[in-house]
Amino acid sequence: MAAHDYPLIYLEAKMKSAELFAGCGGLALGLSHAGFKHSYLVEFNKEAVSTVLHNKHKGVAHIRDWPMHLQDVRDIDWRSLGALDLVSGGPPCQPFGIGGKKLGQNDQRDMWPEAIRAIRETKPRFFLFENVRNIAGPRFRPYLDWIIAHLARPDIAREASESHDEHRVRLLGSGSAEDYSVIWQLVNAADFGAAQIRHRVLIFGVRKDQGVYPSPMPATHSRDKLLWDQYVSGIYWDRHGLKKRYTATMQQDQVRVDRLRYLGVEPAGLPWVTLRDALKGLGEPNGQRNHVLQPGAKIYPGHTGSLLDLPAKALKAGDHGVPGGENMMVRDDGSVRYFTTREAARLVGLPDDYEFPGAWSVSMRQLGNAVPSELGAVSGQWLKQQIGSPKSVASMRRVA
Repeated sequence: MAAHDYPLIYLEAKMKSAELFAGCGGLALGLSHAGFKHSYLVEFNKEAVSTVLHNKHKGVAHIRDWPMHLQDVRDIDWRSLGALDLVSGGPPCQPFGIGGKKLGQNDQRDMWPEAIRAIRETKPRFFLFENVRNIAGPRFRPYLDWIIAHLARPDIAREASESHDEHRVRLLGSGSAEDYSVIWQLVNAADFGAAQIRHRVLIFGVRKDQGVYPSPMPATHSRDKLLWDQYVSGIYWDRHGLKKRYTATMQQDQVRVDRLRYLGVEPAGLPWVTLRDALKGLGEPNGQRNHVLQPGAKIYPGHTGSLLDLPAKALKAGDHGVPGGENMMVRDDGSVRYFTTREAARLVGLPDDYEFPGAWSVSMRQLGNAVPSELGAVSGQWLKQQIGSPKSVASMRRVA
């Protein structure tokens, strides 16, 4: 066979991406796993940037290749980055969170206009943004509607004297074609393989010239499959070398378990990842590599900790209420203790060689703000499936 007759093998080209508000890297790591190559990562928090750079210098997989920048997004000329496949990020959620003053778009920390400017200046093939689910609630839903309308037509900027509602009406009535097809979706990170119950709003956008309208992302994991494994087949307990037991939530799940037994059909997909699953093999705190005991955990009303046989409650950044928020586990004997930084990192989907050089409180704040990497990975793969992965001529090779 002549060389020119060899069949072509197309190697998938890495998609070029940039991320705003990268934090300690949860979303960025997930997108790296999904095959994206970050050409620019930016974060304003010094401790988070220090954490990423610490792991970059350590040579941690994926992180070692990240071009991480300590910078205010308002100072960036996004046009200088050139062509991008993806822009991603999680604008600060504090203006829209359950705690705090709930000032929304009137909070100086609201960076949604900057996220939209990044889309306007880079015009990527697609984008992915995330935020707290409260932004989809009654108080902030009009602002979410403005965000969606503006992302669809990012070139039509809001005038200084124009309210967000007035601008949204102008956007929708402009008669100009949309630049992006945009949808938003409320998700639970546990439904996508994360070991924590974390409800978020995801916003997907695809440039119109791609000829694709994005559809909602289907769940990959479920509570029903976990209940099946625990109370029908029992393989969950076998996997952990434990006798079958009933969890503290079994009473509220009894109707669902009875229904599963009655139907006798194993649910499709994968089971929720429990706290016990996520921490398997780690053992009790040993003082090594961020696995350090943090004393002082206690139960009181509204602060009860995470059960081992369910996904953990959402990690808290600790900005409101008690330090560490709900960041503790309930052990088999009923005692409680705070998560170590290492354990919390596992709940975010960070590898065990990813280290946090700062204090526990500083590290937990970063982890509480992080997007679980599993959610980022599934979201990235979903976008690629929607639009199709480009094949690079430069990456083609021939095989005999």
